[in-house]
Amino acid sequence: MALGVKALPFTFAAHVLAIAGAIMVLVWCLYFRGGIAWEATNKSLIFNLHPVLMLIGLIIIGGEAIISYKSLPWSKQVKKIIHMALHAIALILGIVGICAAFKYHNESSIVNLYSLHSWLGIVIICLYGIQWIYGFVIFFYPGGPTEIRSASLPWHVLFGVFVYVLAVANAALGFLEKLTFLETSGVAKYGSEALLVNFTAVLTIFYGAFVILSVLSLPVDHPDDFTYSEI
Repeated sequence: MALGVKALPFTFAAHVLAIAGAIMVLVWCLYFRGGIAWEATNKSLIFNLHPVLMLIGLIIIGGEAIISYKSLPWSKQVKKIIHMALHAIALILGIVGICAAFKYHNESSIVNLYSLHSWLGIVIICLYGIQWIYGFVIFFYPGGPTEIRSASLPWHVLFGVFVYVLAVANAALGFLEKLTFLETSGVAKYGSEALLVNFTAVLTIFYGAFVILSVLSLPVDHPDDFTYSEI
């Protein structure tokens, strides 16, 4: 299935939402939550790395990796390198973000993996890693046989979209979970921080939607463009 429009309008909207989302999560963690740190006596600063790295890394950079294959007017090989590199950065930041959550829990004597958000997070990062390794080996280096690449490409795209949708949904679930804890601890339900967190979650969902729309749209024309097969 493909939309009868070019990817460019969707990718432009996604870029704008990505910038806004990055700013909003940084404002939340730096201004309202007091900052970010890997080592700190205030353990909440360690946790603050988690939403920053997960949103900017796994969601935003991961989304940019997806839409780069449709929106960039360059050769297939150049787009493939950018696609793989951005996904690698997203995966690394996602892993560090998850490690920050574990570190915060361990140093604060809080049990790990007790919530749906945490369960899905582990599943998603594992699937993301498997998807990247498969893509690297089959489509990049050393590269699989032509028959395997052709047969697996639509499934590679579909599985990638599935994992990304899960990641966006889990990010929204994470914002909800954290805000619920904060409101229980005294944060005003209609205060500026609560509104910021909710709007950041909504923006994250819209960003993910525009990323998916770009996948379903027509790629930028290029004479050397043998891009993803239509889903």
